[in-house]
Amino acid sequence: MAVRSPTQVATRRRIEVGIRVAAPFLDLVLAVGDRVSRVTGRDAIEPEPPRRSLAARGRTPIGGAPDRV
Repeated sequence: MAVRSPTQVATRRRIEVGIRVAAPFLDLVLAVGDRVSRVTGRDAIEPEPPRRSLAARGRTPIGGAPDRV
């Protein structure tokens, strides 16, 4: 493993202190977001129905079926 310079060690310590300071705030943000998602009923949304198979009709371009004249 390479030896770190004093500048690299100081930068690493600063970043680790910043993470330690921010951790409680980030935990709070996650807890609030969890509660908000439960209150708003994110699980109450009906799932999207499966798409029909295109095998019988053939494939169409991404933009949709071409206009017929």
